[in-house]
Amino acid sequence: MGVRATSAGTPRVLNLDTLVRLRRGLRTSRAGSPQQLAVPEGMQVPLGCDAVAVPARFGPLLMPRLPRVGCVYADGTQWWWLVPSDSDVSLEWPAPAHYATGAVVHDAPRQPDLIHKPDSEIPYTPPIPLYLALCRIMGAAPSWSRPVST
Repeated sequence: MGVRATSAGTPRVLNLDTLVRLRRGLRTSRAGSPQQLAVPEGMQVPLGCDAVAVPARFGPLLMPRLPRVGCVYADGTQWWWLVPSDSDVSLEWPAPAHYATGAVVHDAPRQPDLIHKPDSEIPYTPPIPLYLALCRIMGAAPSWSRPVST
């Protein structure tokens, strides 16, 4: 755990989750031309918001494989699905998928357009079904079913 002084001068203990989130924020802020995907007005993000990006050719293949689809964005080269924050914990998203912490996309040719909005107040696509569908389409084994190397 790390220790940080508060404005009152008393030390504040930072847990590992906070330190990981801060490091991700630093990594995200260094890349060029970042753009955050905007959650549609009236929607709630009680679990925070990250995104999973895939090349556009995979987008139409994923949609019918998902039991519930949240907000999906596209810019012509990539499609992004909003997922709850930290949906990458213990998961290795298959290449060429890319996990975007904070739903921040880098080097997009333009601001991605919202191409699908769910009929609920929650913008998330469930991450495990999305992960499994991506693995299936990309021919990758889910990380928990890979052989353990010794």
